[in-house]
Amino acid sequence: MGSLKPTVSSAHPLRRLFRYGQRYRTKFNQAVTCSILNKVFDLAPPILIGAAVDAVAQPQDSWAVRLGAQTTLQQLILIVIASLIVWTLESLFQYAYARLWRDLAQQIQHNLRLDAYSHIQELDMVYFENQSTGRLMSIVNDDINQLERFLDFGANEVLQVAATVVIVGGIFFFLSPGVAAVAVLPMPFVLWGSVAFQTLLAPRYAAVREKASLLNSRLSNNFSGILTIKSFTTEAYEIERIRHESTAYLDSNQQAIALSAAFVPLVRILVLIGFLSTLFFGGVAVTNGNLSVGNYSVLVYLIQRLLWPLTRLGETLDQYQRAMASTNRVLDLLDTPIAIHSGDRALPLKTMRGELELHNISFAYQDRTPVIEQLSLHIPAGKTTAIVGSTGSGKSTLVKLLLRLYEVDAGAITVDGIDIREIQLRSLRRAVGLVSQDVFLFHGTVLENITYGTPEASLRDVEEAAKIAEAHDFIEQLPQGYDTIVGERGQKLSGGQRQRLAIARAVLKNPPILILDEATSAVDNETEAAIQRSLERITQNRTTIAIAHRLSTIRNADCIYVMEHGKLVERGRHDDLLAQNGIYTGLWQVQMGNKPTQASL
Repeated sequence: MGSLKPTVSSAHPLRRLFRYGQRYRTKFNQAVTCSILNKVFDLAPPILIGAAVDAVAQPQDSWAVRLGAQTTLQQLILIVIASLIVWTLESLFQYAYARLWRDLAQQIQHNLRLDAYSHIQELDMVYFENQSTGRLMSIVNDDINQLERFLDFGANEVLQVAATVVIVGGIFFFLSPGVAAVAVLPMPFVLWGSVAFQTLLAPRYAAVREKASLLNSRLSNNFSGILTIKSFTTEAYEIERIRHESTAYLDSNQQAIALSAAFVPLVRILVLIGFLSTLFFGGVAVTNGNLSVGNYSVLVYLIQRLLWPLTRLGETLDQYQRAMASTNRVLDLLDTPIAIHSGDRALPLKTMRGELELHNISFAYQDRTPVIEQLSLHIPAGKTTAIVGSTGSGKSTLVKLLLRLYEVDAGAITVDGIDIREIQLRSLRRAVGLVSQDVFLFHGTVLENITYGTPEASLRDVEEAAKIAEAHDFIEQLPQGYDTIVGERGQKLSGGQRQRLAIARAVLKNPPILILDEATSAVDNETEAAIQRSLERITQNRTTIAIAHRLSTIRNADCIYVMEHGKLVERGRHDDLLAQNGIYTGLWQVQMGNKPTQASL
């Protein structure tokens, strides 16, 4: 059977993200380099301030002397020039890293969304039966956006904090190892606290993302079923259901926030200890002549530059954990195995005959009894073959198996003698035109919906297809004709109009094999008659499979198969089947009103 749910990986999400992002390595390295260089030049001004203090207070001890500036004036000019260069470079690298990180975030967001959506399209129908639309929307939209927000700002923040610790720590130990030892004493506790908070926050933000997907799922489901909600006056009931999901999302967020909010106050206490230690022990060192006034100024400035950014670590950590929870969900989706793989043989659409053979096939949906058992049937090329039977007999399942929306559990299906598992999926499905009872129209124009799948068709071809489907006349009467917007799922059109657009779409596709799956089951008699006339035209000299609800629509089929409990029980033409006085005869009499209804199709 096919996949059911995303694979859950035990690898760290950041490691998984790096593996996925190998193609962005160059831009990533450039962004990292610019972030670090920006921080290097950002930390230079305190050193220049210290030099300026020494140039005024102790000019003979200033480092500017070693560069040839002997007088105070010369030293100050040199410091001004150095400051101008430092500030310019700091600004340039700030622009560079901001541009690079944001470009990187947008590229990853864009490609990750496309990769996720492309992968979803490759998954089999079993997967979609076990996943809600809202959850998939949450992953492809919200989770990827969450990662993009972290890459925009959080990644640079983490890098700059790390660079600050290394650079400032090095300067401290160079200028005064004793003061440095006391000043950086809180750092191990800050880092340990960060790791501990990450461990505690990770499951909480995973819960937040899961609750968000459940809420999205409920909203998506309700928007799709708004007509049912209104007709059953269950608005208040649905509000309570949304309130329940939203409250669960709120509670999970509050649990995460309660923990993450405690991080900053704790860090501030540790920061204060480091600042006061520098202030006191550095002052003692100056008094004892072990540290110059300028260097003391540098240490006081730098300890703030080192420790105060750590107070923002809580917000960055919060962003990071949200992003990692989202990353796991997106990459779990990408790791979901594809159950139905394409073959490598292409069908010659212009010359293929369209002969279908089902060889002793069996199939069962996940965790259910078999729908089809050891079924064999032959569908000759260029003929119309009808399949009828009661509800649940397996008629529509055959269509899904022919299109490889599901994989047979046993046996084989061949097209012109070729096993469909050897055929390219695109080629196989391009050779089949499906007109279903559940017509799906996209939000767009009539023209866009008819040409869906055949975008290269000319307007003349579209109009001809619409005429064959007996849709042209009603389309011309629409407000904007072929440019009329049909609404989501075609809600601005009647059921019969939607059905005829679906037929026009199939006609335009001009497939060698046509499948009509209950194509007239949901329309009135007048519309059925119109559709039937169009079907008679498009089925000529084409392999046609008609899954029939109304037996009157298939009485002229070349062969009719009757299914019951996943097996073929009768076959023949209409008159032959009536003469057998079997299941088909009973179904026909029910529809003709000759006996009480005991079976439904």
